[in-house]
Amino acid sequence: MLETRRRGEETRRRLRERLAAGGIVVLPGAFNPLSAMLIERHGFEAVYLSGAVIAADLGLPDVGLTTGSEVAARAAQIARVTDLPTIVDADTGFGGPMNVARTVQLLEDAGVAGLHLEDQVNPKRCGHLDGKAVVERDEAVARLRAAYDARRDPALLLIARSDARAVEGLDAMIDRLRAYVDAGADAVFPEALADAHEFAAVRAAIDVPILANMTEFGRGESLRVDQLNDLGVAMVIFPVSLLRLAMGAADRALVTLRDEGHLGGLRDQMQTRQELYDLLDYASYTTFDDSVYSFATPPLPPTPPDGR
Repeated sequence: MLETRRRGEETRRRLRERLAAGGIVVLPGAFNPLSAMLIERHGFEAVYLSGAVIAADLGLPDVGLTTGSEVAARAAQIARVTDLPTIVDADTGFGGPMNVARTVQLLEDAGVAGLHLEDQVNPKRCGHLDGKAVVERDEAVARLRAAYDARRDPALLLIARSDARAVEGLDAMIDRLRAYVDAGADAVFPEALADAHEFAAVRAAIDVPILANMTEFGRGESLRVDQLNDLGVAMVIFPVSLLRLAMGAADRALVTLRDEGHLGGLRDQMQTRQELYDLLDYASYTTFDDSVYSFATPPLPPTPPDGR
């Protein structure tokens, strides 16, 4: 009740242990704290927070307009309500190496279990849009080294994302990922790979965990979780899926309300009041409130006649 019982240090350790155990970890993307609670309710092992989702939630395109403090604030909200390890999209680190270092410490303070930093220019673009550009490899390495040096908890998972596949080709991306691992990255995130063969090539070349992005409407082949597991991928994110589904349902409901004047036909598609209250654990708040306020204070002793 009120907040997670597991602190950041414990969730970081749990994520490390889970990755060491083998098999793939599926991370649905939360678009707010309530959806993170639902992800945990359905038995997933970790939760993801997308920079694109944070931007969209603020009514902004994913073109580098969000700030590090906005991302850290939302990450803290997510980490507060779930016992699951949270991995967050830290974009380019929001500036040069010193900004990267501060971003890492802000997110560590927020309680996340891991974060990824990318090698796009700042401001960045969505990884599945045209017109991406990447910084020189040395600059990207400097970002990773700054993140490594700034990390206070060595269990915080540092993931190096590269967008170089669309700009320089697969071989250049693999060379970059090797350099990022040498700079201190614990895992790699090859963004916008074309197909299973490219994942296999990265797996053969890199000996740290690989994170895959299975966003809908992206540039690459859509692969199932079991296929990615067979390819040796350690983590897969579905970053915007829940937001897309929720917004699609909301859009259709608003059309119905506008055209029909009521939503009675959609009630069976809604989360019920009881389901919402159960997810929010209303009962434990009531118990807590009763334990604090439902008590009687003993009467004060009578005042002596002399007032002493």
